[in-house]
Parts: sequence; structure tokens; C-alpha cells
Amino acid sequence: MSSTAKPPTHYQVLQLQPTATDQELRQAFRGLSKRYHPDTTALPASEAEVAFQQLRQAYAVLSDPAARRLYDAALAQPAPTAPMRPAPASVVRPVSVRRALSGGEWFALLLLALALVLSLVLGLGVAWARGAELMAWPSWWADLETAAVPVSPSSAPPQIQP
Repeated sequence: MSSTAKPPTHYQVLQLQPTATDQELRQAFRGLSKRYHPDTTALPASEAEVAFQQLRQAYAVLSDPAARRLYDAALAQPAPTAPMRPAPASVVRPVSVRRALSGGEWFALLLLALALVLSLVLGLGVAWARGAELMAWPSWWADLETAAVPVSPSSAPPQIQP
């Protein structure tokens, strides 16, 4: 690469148009991260690490609306003739994505609920078929009733003698 070649823009790294939506940005990042992640790519480790780092940095800038506006404004300005010092590396924070459950996830939850209900019905049905009592007092409960000594309110407490 020659010294006059410009580095690719974040949009070029993510293979997107500047008008891409947040959904398109997420999809592009997910697809490319699988391709360039050092653990899943056929590229040499050093190349994969550099490519994945560029990909993460591009996604971090473009996924933040304020940072994306600043980046777009910087792209719109003409390039300066004097060489610029590189900006300090920014901290990449994970982006939390809240999404609705997919159809498959809802189906799995439905199957889990049905399994729970059917296991309860099966357990109660087997107990009923064997003639087991569905509601029985614990064995220790009867011992408490027979061992209880009624105390009248008029009786005085026993005196302890030294």
C-alpha cells in the first residue's frame, strides 16, 4: 500500500452505503464479524486481528448516533493537506441490543410450558390410579395433637424451689 492511499472509510469496512439503517448496520457487522473473527477465519491470525479490530471500530462509531453524525460531517469536509496526528483510540463498549423473541424462541417456550403441565398431569394421574391420597396430613401432625396438654388460664405456673 502506498503512503498516499487513503484508509477505507468505516462504511467501506462494513461494506455499506452512508444511508444504511441501524438494522442494516447490525446485519453487516454480524456477518463480517463471523468472517473476520480470529477464531473463525482462515486468514492468518495477524491479518484477522487487524481486520476484526477495524470492523469493531467502524461499528462502534457508526452504531452511536452522535458519533456517526460527527464522522459523517468529517467525511463531508475536504481532506487537509498537512498530515494529521491519529486520534487516540476510543474505548469500544459493547452495544446492547434489545429485540423481540423470534418465532422459534416462542415455540421453545410453548414446548417447555406444555412439558411442565403434562408432567404435572401425568404425576397426579399415576398417583390417583394407584389410589394414593392426593391430600394427606403429615405423620408428625397427629403426634402434636395427642401430645398437647390443655392449659387452663386459671392455673398458676409451677413454682421453682431452690
